[in-house]
This record gives sequence, C-alpha cells and structure tokens, in this order.
Amino acid sequence: MPSTDTTGLSRSELTALAAEAFVYGFPLVFDLRQVARFTGAGMGSLPPAPLNEFSHATTLAGPQDTFVSINNDTVYSIANIDTGGGPVRFDVPDAAGRYYVMQFVDAWTNNFAYIGHRSTGTLAGAYLLVSAGWDGMPPEDVTVIESPTPVATIIGRWAVDGDADLPAVRALQKELRLTATAPGRGLPGPSPGVPEDLVFFEQLRVWMRAYPPADRDHRYQQRFRPLGLLDAETPYADLDPDRAVILREGAAAGKQRLETALTRSGAPQQNGWNLSYHAFDYNLDFFQVGALDDPHWKLPDDPDRYLLRAAAARGALWGNHGYEAAYAMVYTDSDGRPLDGAHRYELRFAEPPPCAAFWSVTMYDTPDFYLVANPIGRYSLGDRTPGLRTAPDGSLTMVLQHHEPTDPQERANWLPAPAGTFRPVLRVYEPHAAVFDGSYELPPIIRVE
Repeated sequence: MPSTDTTGLSRSELTALAAEAFVYGFPLVFDLRQVARFTGAGMGSLPPAPLNEFSHATTLAGPQDTFVSINNDTVYSIANIDTGGGPVRFDVPDAAGRYYVMQFVDAWTNNFAYIGHRSTGTLAGAYLLVSAGWDGMPPEDVTVIESPTPVATIIGRWAVDGDADLPAVRALQKELRLTATAPGRGLPGPSPGVPEDLVFFEQLRVWMRAYPPADRDHRYQQRFRPLGLLDAETPYADLDPDRAVILREGAAAGKQRLETALTRSGAPQQNGWNLSYHAFDYNLDFFQVGALDDPHWKLPDDPDRYLLRAAAARGALWGNHGYEAAYAMVYTDSDGRPLDGAHRYELRFAEPPPCAAFWSVTMYDTPDFYLVANPIGRYSLGDRTPGLRTAPDGSLTMVLQHHEPTDPQERANWLPAPAGTFRPVLRVYEPHAAVFDGSYELPPIIRVE
C-alpha cells in the first residue's frame, strides 16, 4: 500500500487485520449506505427525502420495504439529520397518549437519544439538534440534543391500531417539524477509480475521517493504519495487486465472521430464542434525552463489543435499546433444527409477554431478514391482531407454516412462513422487568409432523 508502512507484518497478519477492520467498520459503512439510500431513492413505501427532511410511510411495512428486520408494528417516520452547517430544530406534536418513539442513531449506530411515550411523554415538545461541542444559546423552552456525529438518523415509530387508525397517525406525521439553520455538509463520497470490491475500505476511510468515533474507539482504530484506512488520500485506486488480494481476503473473512456471529451471538438463550435484549448496548459514551446512562445497559469495553455491534447492524439495523423495545429472535425449533417452511410449527403463549405498550412476532426470511410476501398479506401476529383465537385457558397458539391451513381456527392464528428457512423476531415494546429477569419465559417453537 503506497502510503503505509507494513514492516514487521506478515501476509497472514495483514489479512487478519483487514478482517478485523471489516468487522469494526461495518456498522459505519452499512449505516451510511442506508442514509444515502434514503436520501437518494427512498425505501419501499418511504419516499426519498433530502437531509433534514422527514420521509413518512403511510402504511405498515411489507415485502416491498427491503430493509433488514423492518417492523410491521408501527408506521415509520424517518429523517437523516445533518448538523454540519448548524443546529436543526425539531418540533414534535401532542400525541395524546399514543405510543410513539423518536430514536436518534449516530453514524456509528449508537442510540444516543429517545423522545416519546416512555422517555419524554406524549405532549408537544421542541428540541435543538447540535453537533458535538456546540456552545451556542438555545431558544427558551427548547431542549438541546447533542449528536455525536454531524450526520445522524431519527427513526420515528408510531403505533397503529388497524387501517382505520392510519389517518390519525398521518395527521401526527404532518406535524413533525425539522428546521435547519443552515445547509449541512452532506455525505462525502469515495475517491474515484477505486475498484468496486475495495469500495468498502475506501468508504470506511473517508467516513472515519468525516465522522470520528468516541475517543476509546478512535484509539482502537489506530491499529488499522497499515491498511491505509487512516491515510488522508486514497491508497486504493492504484494498489499493489498483492495488497489488493490481502484486502479482499480479509473482507471475505470478516464477512464470514459476521454471518457466524448472527446465529452464534453468545446472547442468553431461552427455549431456542436468542434473547437479544442487550444487542444495542455497545454505546458507552453518548447519552442524551431518554437514553439511559446505566451500567446495566452497557456492554464490557473490549474488542468483542465491535463484533456485537456489527452483528446488531447486520441483523437489525436501527434497533432500539431493550428498555424501549426488547427483541428476541429464533433460528431453530425446540429440537435445535433450523426453521424451514417445508414444515409446520406451533408457538404457544400460555401468557402474553408483559409490557406497558404492545408485543408481536414478525416473520422474516433468511439470509436477508426481509418480510415475506404471502397470500393474506400478514407479516406479524400480536396483541393488536384482529381475529386471533385463544383457547379456553386463555393461551394463544400461533401456527407457523408456508401453506395456508384449512382449519378456520388455525388460519386465524397463522403466521405465514417462506418456502425456505426463516427467522421470527419477538418484539416487546416497553417491556416489564419480568421479561429481563427470567420470571417470564418465552415458549419454544415446536415442529408438528
């Protein structure tokens, strides 16, 4: 690599370092690629919107919304914020008790603030989004929220109680206001001439310079200097062929490590479910309105945190902290066999997951984790699904299979699965303590021959 000194590092060591850099930088690159996607093309029912403007979905998400693990519980309002040119004012309406959350995510995928039902209540409010280190004077009765990176994302989720409730939510969406004091700087692009299969490293180099991480992470990323990732100018447009092979092999190894981590997360398990309640606890440094600066919601400060962060981005980008919405996902049945639409499964809830808001089970395909098209247009089941049938003892049994059941009761409780492998996700919004302390137990998914 023309501008780096790799003295003392063997080929295998450089390849391992490239794999490590891929895992470390994946959340940043994956996140900002989605930011670019939203501003340029939109996503499914979410139309494109420039920086500092909201894009609103007008319906619940479906298969056309090709975004990893998108939820089917709430209607989205998403805005990508750029405070690089100056503060951005954010006004929210009175939601009159309705569940909603405005989740703030920086370029490194740190959840650093929350506005909404759990955190700030549902009355109208005014906020000023500023870059780190801003020392201005906010207007009276306006709360300052400091963004760790100039570009960040607001993911708004509005609870919807069926199609008849959509007009009320649309009215609230229209009352969200973003007011920029000056144009932002936008996303810097990669240098021209970089081969397509090295663009990941070029984007990582450019975006690491534009959006520095927390101090502890900044010190960690110095180790990637031999790869050219700290160079002021790109080393990748005219790279020695042998060094290019090293980066390609390292990226492939990093991808494999990441995919393996998705199914072997090390998270606690309960009847086959991966309890990913702490999957988004890698933020150790940035806590603004509504974000809990609590040791219980912080992962240990060690290199494993970077793999967990990458896996969270890959499997559920822009997911909430567990105290806002607890997530559990499952890949296998009660006997440890991969879930597959070639079989029929039952999921029996003796009691519903305890929460202050609502809960659901959503079906996703693998390996993309997208919603699955099906003949009845049903992508999730939960406490707000009309027509669900419970047993005399109050229990609820969901039927997970590819083909539509013939029995009316089973059809009412049918969660359609794809023809191939799949991964359901349980979401519990504003979960009670019983979800975390184990006194509430998730039921297994049982294959019925």
